[in-house]
Amino acid sequence: MDKIDTIIFDLDGTLLDTLEDIKDSLNKTYAELGVEEKSLSQVRASVGNGMARLVELTLVDGKKNPLYEKAVKLTMENYASSTKPKTKPYDGILETMEELKKLGYKCAIVSNKPDPQVKELQAKYFTSVSPQAAIGEIAGIPRKPAPDSVWKAIEILGSKKENSIYIGDSEVDIKTAVNSGLPSISVTWGFRDRELLIENGAERFADRPQDIIEILRKLNDTKK
Repeated sequence: MDKIDTIIFDLDGTLLDTLEDIKDSLNKTYAELGVEEKSLSQVRASVGNGMARLVELTLVDGKKNPLYEKAVKLTMENYASSTKPKTKPYDGILETMEELKKLGYKCAIVSNKPDPQVKELQAKYFTSVSPQAAIGEIAGIPRKPAPDSVWKAIEILGSKKENSIYIGDSEVDIKTAVNSGLPSISVTWGFRDRELLIENGAERFADRPQDIIEILRKLNDTKK
């Protein structure tokens, strides 16, 4: 049977804790527009599907609000221009990815962030552990939970769906894995709690980054 040798990682909430910098960029926009600022918990509940969706969920009346388009544009600009001083890998992530590299796993990052930002963050934080592909939102390619970017990453890695697994922290990631035809692991240190993940069909949980290695070992042991 085909063993798993390829891992597709979500970025925000899975590899990187980006929540504070996203919140600051959103609230900078809302301060400029005279809109009430949002708490960390409000932003946490709304992230995971791109800045436009974040604005839609946190702005009164969403897309119907006359400030919506301007708020999306400003938030994207504010985040892109930020030095992202509060962004950091979750504790244990770099060590786990280094171990995965030593074990021979091929890894990629797939995100709904704009592609240049994904590649910038990959280069800043993950060069030493060497994900061989990093793909963000690109015009003309459907965003997650559509499977297109995941399949593209698998193609770049020279892998097959049968040998791949998807790892993320949200309901969007669970849907992405299902749509891509991949098994998945849901991490519990990110932007969603375990209860919501269970409600959305999560089947495997990593409570610490190191748990990923043990889950993969058990999955591959069943394929001997």
